[in-house]
Amino acid sequence: MIPELGHLALILALALAIIQAILPLAGSFTHRRSWMAMARPLAWGQLAFLSLAFACLLWAFLSDDFSVLYVARNSNRLMPAVYKVSAVWGAHEGSLLLWALLLGGWGAAVAASGRNLPPQVAARVLSVLGLIGIGFLLFMLLTSNPFTRLFPVPPEGRDLNPLLQDPGLAIHPPMLYMGYVGFSVAFAFAIAALLGGKLDATWARWSRPWTTVAWVFLTLGIALGSWWAYYELGWGGWWFWDPVENASLMPWLVGTALIHSLAVTEKRAAFKRWTLLLALCAFSLSLLGTFLVRSGVLTSVHAFATDPARGTFILVFLCLVVGGSLALYAWRTPEVSGGGRFDPLSRETFLLVNNLLLTAFAALVLFGTLAPLIYEAMGWGKISVGFPWFNRMFLALMPFLALALGIGPMTRWKRDQAGRLVKGLGIAALVSLATAGVASLFPPKTTGGSLLVALGLGLVAWVLLAHLAGLRDRLRRRRDIAAVAADLKGGGRGYYGMLLAHLGVAMFIFGVTMVSNFGSEQDIRMSPGDVHETAGYRFRFEGVTTVPGPNYRAVRGRFLVFQGDRQIAVLEPEKRTYFTSPKPMTEAAIDWGFTRDLYVSLGEPLGESGRDGDWALRIYYKPAVRWIWLGGLCMALGGLLAITDRRYRRFIRK
Repeated sequence: MIPELGHLALILALALAIIQAILPLAGSFTHRRSWMAMARPLAWGQLAFLSLAFACLLWAFLSDDFSVLYVARNSNRLMPAVYKVSAVWGAHEGSLLLWALLLGGWGAAVAASGRNLPPQVAARVLSVLGLIGIGFLLFMLLTSNPFTRLFPVPPEGRDLNPLLQDPGLAIHPPMLYMGYVGFSVAFAFAIAALLGGKLDATWARWSRPWTTVAWVFLTLGIALGSWWAYYELGWGGWWFWDPVENASLMPWLVGTALIHSLAVTEKRAAFKRWTLLLALCAFSLSLLGTFLVRSGVLTSVHAFATDPARGTFILVFLCLVVGGSLALYAWRTPEVSGGGRFDPLSRETFLLVNNLLLTAFAALVLFGTLAPLIYEAMGWGKISVGFPWFNRMFLALMPFLALALGIGPMTRWKRDQAGRLVKGLGIAALVSLATAGVASLFPPKTTGGSLLVALGLGLVAWVLLAHLAGLRDRLRRRRDIAAVAADLKGGGRGYYGMLLAHLGVAMFIFGVTMVSNFGSEQDIRMSPGDVHETAGYRFRFEGVTTVPGPNYRAVRGRFLVFQGDRQIAVLEPEKRTYFTSPKPMTEAAIDWGFTRDLYVSLGEPLGESGRDGDWALRIYYKPAVRWIWLGGLCMALGGLLAITDRRYRRFIRK
């Protein structure tokens, strides 16, 4: 009866979503306050039914109810309980249910905090979220029902994909989906503003905190996904430009541009058309990512589904959402005023440059991801757009973005003087150039890497020193500790959040520069007792043992790691074979460090050559790789600090 209850809950959630999409919206145009007031209880009711459906599916996994097709395909009795929980969203149908649940949660949050919004605005925002909910609930009920029954009931399930049986994958999808779905709130505020025709700066103040929260979750989700790929897949890399990785990066880039654009619209009433378009594009790219993952048009280690019917449904839904929103944008934006004027040398100009670079990068990633499909569809043959092309695009745009990142916060709104900027940033520029010159003297292992190292470390120095100069100017105006504490406690949190997020960008650039140019990777053959040296570290192979797991059997290697005469680590990589899958899975062993990682991955046995006990091994030295994820964490913490700024609380109360 539990699966039937879950299915009924989805149907009731769909019924409430339909009413939520129609009645409050109609009330906002006919000025029926009773209809508009229904938006909030409808949003809460939809969340309640979606929570019930999610709980029913979770119970089916925990109770090993293999009469549910989705459970039979993604679980078995031997699987640890924590992975039974993560299996709820570990495949296509469950991930859609998680998406719908989070959408209901965002809608309920808007309903709870939206008492301070004008009734018409709140009704329109919640109606748009209801429309989006209709699309996903119909998708589930018509093509991807997680409660479909299976008969006859199998005695055992197939097990979850072994790649997903990992703590990182238990956290990564909810974080990522919180970001994806969170951009629906920015989208809903933009559509509400377009429907109402009131396109002043007020809607930007309403939308900005929600957008920042969504961006924080998406940042954490992407960082977790990168970290998981690094330690779980055994290849030692942190980003592969995989189509599904790109699907999460594109809305993040546009969402970053949106946050900066919202700041200009809120502060100076400028960029209003630009901000509206970015809000529409951020969520549209989130939907595009859903289409790429679930349609089967692109293959990826992360992809869920290859059913053409599902892909067709998502494509039609994507066309309706994107096409409808852009048509409304084209109809309404001619009425939008230009907003505050600004000189070429102003903070607005550098924020505009920042936004243009971020959207250009997102467009290039989109082109590189879809180019193979376009070429094949047009009959032009097959092409592959891979790692080198994306890296060149990144290297081409990143220097300009870092330059704007350093100058923008130091520049005044509306207009500034070149002499003041030169005085404030001259020392930072000179020290950054000197840093680049010194860095070029240390040749890396990669061809042409001296220039890349100089560029990367020079940009890191520039971003850090430019922001230190800005911080010095800000603290100079606050002459004692009490004034600084009051600034941090009150209206200055937005500034300090920006400072922390930009520090994260510098840390990210530093990590990428170091690991890309000074890291080493070696594929070797070793037998027990052999010693291999790399980057000043000695690895002694002690042999392998067989160890049992809850639902797998593993071969575990053992390595003693020495630096000089001192043993610093014991690494035990594994090769796991799950009972339901004959393909072995690699579990790398990593000695984590703030300045470097030592990484060992176990390959295949090579006993057929006659040297019994030989193994193919991969040993990596990864300098400063941890700074990449620490940078992402700093960006997210900066966003969290910014949304606690007092001016948002004042605006909500007002």
